Amino acid sequence: MKAVGFYASLPIDDDRALVDLDLPAPVPGPRDLLVRVQAVSVNPVDTKVRARATPAEGQPQVLGYDAAGVVEAVGDEVRRFRPGDAVFYAGDLGRPGTNAELHCVDERIVGHKPASLAVPEAAAMPLTAITAWEALFDRLDVRKAVPGAANAILIVGGAGGVGSIATQLARQLTDLTVITTASRPETQAWSRELGAHHVVDHGRPLAAEVAALGLGAPGFVFSTTSTDRHLAEIAALIAPQGRFALIDDPASLDVLPFKRKSVSTHWEFMFTRSMFTTADIAEQGQLLDGVARLVDAGTLKTTFAESFGPITAANLRRAHALIESGRAKGKIVLEGWA
Repeated sequence: MKAVGFYASLPIDDDRALVDLDLPAPVPGPRDLLVRVQAVSVNPVDTKVRARATPAEGQPQVLGYDAAGVVEAVGDEVRRFRPGDAVFYAGDLGRPGTNAELHCVDERIVGHKPASLAVPEAAAMPLTAITAWEALFDRLDVRKAVPGAANAILIVGGAGGVGSIATQLARQLTDLTVITTASRPETQAWSRELGAHHVVDHGRPLAAEVAALGLGAPGFVFSTTSTDRHLAEIAALIAPQGRFALIDDPASLDVLPFKRKSVSTHWEFMFTRSMFTTADIAEQGQLLDGVARLVDAGTLKTTFAESFGPITAANLRRAHALIESGRAKGKIVLEGWA
């Protein structure tokens, strides 16, 4: 089968950073689906793993943590799916990735593809939807108000993949005032289109930007990017007893400034359930089915932004380069096999 992977961690401008491969087809385990991958999207985690991982000597590592496709075969213990079902999912960090024609995935972390979306539009959603949902509702528990705080959430990086979904979920499923950050006119417009009540510029001091809105101190802050750069401002602007969540990887995280406000800190990592096969691993498949229902009802929309063509090493290198530049808006998708 066709696939794309890498043998060594290299800068993305090196043609060997990602290469086209011909690999044996995988064999599904008892709880697995064998999926024929039709489209994938690219996330920051793809670039981070490529930059840090060390594949076994002489063995390629296949990336990819978002996919939409059709079930080709199922394991003996699979109950939720059958061959021919259209699915979407975000995969498992501990297994080979979705940048392959055929891919094995545990059925418990898979959702039925939204019927109203084309395959590329569906491929853009799983990882960001799971991350945003878990951050808002499992970690921050945004439906439980912070006493005395403004009923508002600040989403740092509102135009990125996770921020784009979190903005919609917060606007559509809660009564929070949604404040996002974006620094360019096109990303500010994108964030407003997705439902942000207010967009502030993260190129300026965030505490002053939020205070100027006249809403009071927000009870919730969700940081999707550059947390270390904004942490002091977040500590200043968040309400006492507020709740803070992040998803990025700062070199260090000094939360001591949060102490005097008793701010709780939560790290969201959507691969935790699959990596540790947690008792509630099936929550992710159910979550994706819920997202599909919201999409089909018109409540949520895909954050698909741009197609880079078929799934090839050259196109994936181009997508990784854009992600690494920090200038991506929405999700980059690749569809089909050359």
